[in-house]
Amino acid sequence: MKKVLVVDDEPSILTLLTFNLEKDGYQVTTAEDGEIGYELALSNQFDFIILDLMLPKMDGLEITKSLRREKIDTPILILTAKDDQVDKIIGLEIGADDYLTKPFSPREVIARMKAIFRRSATHSTKSEAIEPTKEPLILGDIVVDEQNYEVSVRRRKIDLTPKEFELLVYFMKRKDRVIDRDTLLDRIWKFDFAGQSRIVDVHVSHLRDKIELDPKRPKYLVTVRGFGYKFQEPTK
Repeated sequence: MKKVLVVDDEPSILTLLTFNLEKDGYQVTTAEDGEIGYELALSNQFDFIILDLMLPKMDGLEITKSLRREKIDTPILILTAKDDQVDKIIGLEIGADDYLTKPFSPREVIARMKAIFRRSATHSTKSEAIEPTKEPLILGDIVVDEQNYEVSVRRRKIDLTPKEFELLVYFMKRKDRVIDRDTLLDRIWKFDFAGQSRIVDVHVSHLRDKIELDPKRPKYLVTVRGFGYKFQEPTK
């Protein structure tokens, strides 16, 4: 039985989701504020987490960011009463797997969850034979240690978010290949965010800020207009 954590400060939503999730065969744990929800997520193994965006003590974005920083990769669905594109982009950028605006149907929540489970299962199956390389990935002044999740640029260690790290590794293993945004959405985010290609551009911009000497004139991660992006060794 899959375990789901639901964090929302509206008792009616907790009751609604608990009833429908349990009816569908899930084991549900609930919390009404962000701090309790975060502690539960840290101390227990859940298969899925549903977070309200606006929570007392610790909001959904902060919880998501903190969990990803702790290397907890449990799928996260963020709920919000605001139909705000900026919040959506931020939520996905820091590691949420999907985003749903209130009011919503419990059936839609469960459908989104199952879609994410399918994506994760497919990705895991495909990835089983592709272990992280034991030797570091080296391209120009960039060195990536996949085993220890460490990256150095020009001999200085840099901090990347989990998605930035995945994106960098994906690009480096496909040196000189043009990769379109839809492919990156599918391979890195493992979900079909139709019309959400801007999330790729946001991550690429942040990655450039960390690896390029001049992010406005990138030498490593270049844009191929009309197609996507290409990772290359800088020309001297």
